[in-house]
Amino acid sequence: MSAATATPHGARATTARPGPAFGRVVAAEGTKLLSLRSPWWAAAVTVVVAGVITYLSAEASSVDPGFEPLDSLSTGLALAHLGPLVLGVLVGAGEFRTGASRTTFTLVPRRWPVLAAQVLVTAAFALGTAVLATAASVLGILPSAASRGITVDLTSDDTPGLVLGMVLFLVALALFGLALGALLRRTVPALVTGLLVVVILPVVLTTAGDPLVSGADPASTGLAGPPTTVLGTLAVLSPGGAAQLMTTSASAGPMSGTPDLGPVGGGLVFAAWVLVVLVAAAVRLRARDVR
Repeated sequence: MSAATATPHGARATTARPGPAFGRVVAAEGTKLLSLRSPWWAAAVTVVVAGVITYLSAEASSVDPGFEPLDSLSTGLALAHLGPLVLGVLVGAGEFRTGASRTTFTLVPRRWPVLAAQVLVTAAFALGTAVLATAASVLGILPSAASRGITVDLTSDDTPGLVLGMVLFLVALALFGLALGALLRRTVPALVTGLLVVVILPVVLTTAGDPLVSGADPASTGLAGPPTTVLGTLAVLSPGGAAQLMTTSASAGPMSGTPDLGPVGGGLVFAAWVLVVLVAAAVRLRARDVR
């Protein structure tokens, strides 16, 4: 009797729950991010390092007779960009590291809304950090410019595109770190992987692919400029190499041995890398256990 009466009711009971509305998932992920100390520390360090390094770089360059303050604008991001990368990794791998993922994915059985919510929340937090870091970089060049009587104009030539590229550069790095953290599910391996592909790999490939370093004679190619090498091409197509192009001026031209993708091309390549790793993380999240 109990089995017979339980059949219709049991069928409804065993139906898969859709989980909470996406807006509630976003709110929950936002609360988790903002309640932790590590994101705030990462943001603070990013802003301070960007401003200080830019100031020191501009001061060192101000003794040059041809000093242009805007040439130093993005120099602080050479070190400050590690902050958003670390931020993203901590968000992506945090729940797996603490074991909270079991609770999260019990409440959100479909899983992918959690990753999508983390992307939105991390992008919003990183955007605020990126705007402040870029503003700190602008402030960093002002003392050197004032000492030389130079007026800083952020609306001329390639400068608006450079400023926008700096902001997007930091946001994209945070999302790349998030994707690595969600894919590898461990903080240390994700951080090491991020440092290797963002910082070390482009330097190694660019150095090895430089025609002058490799001993190639540019004049022997019959080209007006330095020849493009395979390693140089791989360097700008790597995540770190493409990302770095976002912080360069459109008129700067390519480095020796590399194709001229420009900041827009570099941004598109890096966006593709972020998307590929995010998709891989989503596939693993749906197909594998969350432990």
